[in-house]
Amino acid sequence: MFKKSLATAALAVIAIFAFAPAANAAGYVSDSLITVASTPVAGEATPVAFAAGAFTGGEDVRFSVTGDQAATLSVVKTAVTSSITKAASSTGAVSVTVTLPENATGVYTVTATGLTSNNIGTAALSVVPADSGTGNAVPSAGNALPSTGYNAPVLIIWGAAGILVLGVALVLVRISVRRQHAAA
Repeated sequence: MFKKSLATAALAVIAIFAFAPAANAAGYVSDSLITVASTPVAGEATPVAFAAGAFTGGEDVRFSVTGDQAATLSVVKTAVTSSITKAASSTGAVSVTVTLPENATGVYTVTATGLTSNNIGTAALSVVPADSGTGNAVPSAGNALPSTGYNAPVLIIWGAAGILVLGVALVLVRISVRRQHAAA
């Protein structure tokens, strides 16, 4: 009986960990289709364009910008994270203008998500202070991959795995104790 229980537990563990669930069906927009028109400077507008083929023609595209300070996305002033929706052209091209605040620092991330195609494109804007006049834009044309992993803290992942192992151990101990009481 113990062998059957052990085999059942082993199959349960294999079923949980061996068969990965299907990934989210989101397509990613190639970096070669994303253009940041100029190096982002604090206090100035920076156009971000997604070329033809990035999204389905005519679909609505939700833009969001995330950063340390408030920013203006096209004409809507955003908080640390907010979004705006625009329609793509018939070829799937769309653009947005991000105006950074005067005190902007760090990296701002512009994310465009096609509401029909689920295509996701990201552009990172590394802000140059208004008075420095130099700097480099972060990932552009083909030198970076989109984030495709699960961004949960490692402690949570290990904690969940530990709870799972404790649950399996509890089941095995309960089976063993039940057998001992039945045999006595």
